[in-house]
Amino acid sequence: MQEGRATANEASDGDRRGARLRLVSEVIWRTTQFFHEEGITQLLPVMLGRSTDPLGPDPGSSVIATAEIDYLGDRFYLMNSMILHKQFAVRELGPIWILSPNVRLERPERGASGKHLFEFTQADFELPRARGADVRALVERYFVHLGRTLHDCAAFSTLDVKPPRFFPPWPVYTTHELAGRYGPDWEAAASRDHDQPFWALCHRREFYDREDPDAPGHFLNYDLVYPDGYGEALSGAEREWESDRIRHRIARDGIPPAAFRAYLDRAQGLIPSAGAGFGVERLVRFLSRAAHVGDVQLFRRVPGERAEL
Repeated sequence: MQEGRATANEASDGDRRGARLRLVSEVIWRTTQFFHEEGITQLLPVMLGRSTDPLGPDPGSSVIATAEIDYLGDRFYLMNSMILHKQFAVRELGPIWILSPNVRLERPERGASGKHLFEFTQADFELPRARGADVRALVERYFVHLGRTLHDCAAFSTLDVKPPRFFPPWPVYTTHELAGRYGPDWEAAASRDHDQPFWALCHRREFYDREDPDAPGHFLNYDLVYPDGYGEALSGAEREWESDRIRHRIARDGIPPAAFRAYLDRAQGLIPSAGAGFGVERLVRFLSRAAHVGDVQLFRRVPGERAEL
């Protein structure tokens, strides 16, 4: 073997870190390629807004605060996610997607989960007049595209990891079925029990996830879950778009309406839509079989860890 050329098994920690970071770049390239080939318009991200995702009353949320700043007498929030802005954008432009930086100030113990960061990037998209089945079909096409275009990526050789292979259509369950099979904290056990991603429908979540008009207490939303114990991959939903229903949901959930005044003032005229968002770092963690999602960041942003820079 030539000096300076290491085999995959002999790769240094620095080599493996570099391979994971190059895989992030490859995934962003292939993701951009896919959405453009689908005819979906890319928007630049919003970083500050008068309203942002409340991340509640989702029982799975562990955000302890929403970061905010005062600028020239106005209060702005750092984006937890661009969901509220997506609802307006899709009305103006049709199908849209964004590489959206998100700040979610998680409880410090979340750092031990292996999948939580307090700063990360989502590939976030929204489709006008779509249903959940349309979104799930798009996502499955995306993963097939990803597996096909990443098969010869050199990073996998350095990491000694097999390139991904995806075989949709994937199983679809309700959260009620999964809880009955695995218990109330079903995600980790169900993830370990699968060797391909799977869909979980009907989560009680934020006011913008549409409640089934024909089955109150049930929701037209969905998560994609990675196999092999890697957990949640993507969250999405059909959206509440009728302003009266949005106001009712905010009031019912006990969410202070003042933080959403700018959103509510423009909510009249929203259109039906559905969409989703998936974390780029979580995706690369799964693809690279990294121990922690922070391992795919050059500048780690893990809850409970001191950021070095």
